[in-house]
Amino acid sequence: MKEKINVMITEEEISKRILEVADRINKDYEGRELILICVLKGGVMFMCDLAKRLNLDVRLDFMSVSSYGAETKSSGVVKIIKDLDNSIEGRDVLIVEDIIDSGNTLAYLLDILEKRGPKSIKLCTLLDKPSRREKDVVVDYVCFEIEDKFVLGYGLDYDQRYRNLPYIGVMEFLE
Repeated sequence: MKEKINVMITEEEISKRILEVADRINKDYEGRELILICVLKGGVMFMCDLAKRLNLDVRLDFMSVSSYGAETKSSGVVKIIKDLDNSIEGRDVLIVEDIIDSGNTLAYLLDILEKRGPKSIKLCTLLDKPSRREKDVVVDYVCFEIEDKFVLGYGLDYDQRYRNLPYIGVMEFLE
């Protein structure tokens, strides 16, 4: 089966919106140190571009969690594959996600991280699909709210492919 990718959000739109969100974060955390926690792998490009636009004392850390295994639907069982390298106790934390849909994995992750005693913990996402939400998670910074479509590019993948696209696309399967 062949695939066609239609552009949903251009590289220019992404860059402009990240700058707007970074300006809000700069104001909200002015004069404070901020730890950005990237949820691997999809959030890497977004976090790097966001971090470059922050005028703050920023630290970067990474986590990898999975609830999918080899399936395309969440199994509901969340596994931490890679944990943080540093303590977040007493620190301001911003979780940086590529996309939030059901919220199940993120709710689990927030619960784990809140037990580690951060001063504050907020959430920033490139893409939000609120129509798919099953768990009530508060998203503090959203770049784009999108409809329920399978998207890829700019860090998001299909079978580990297409992460390197500079835009967000919608995949269409051709026969």
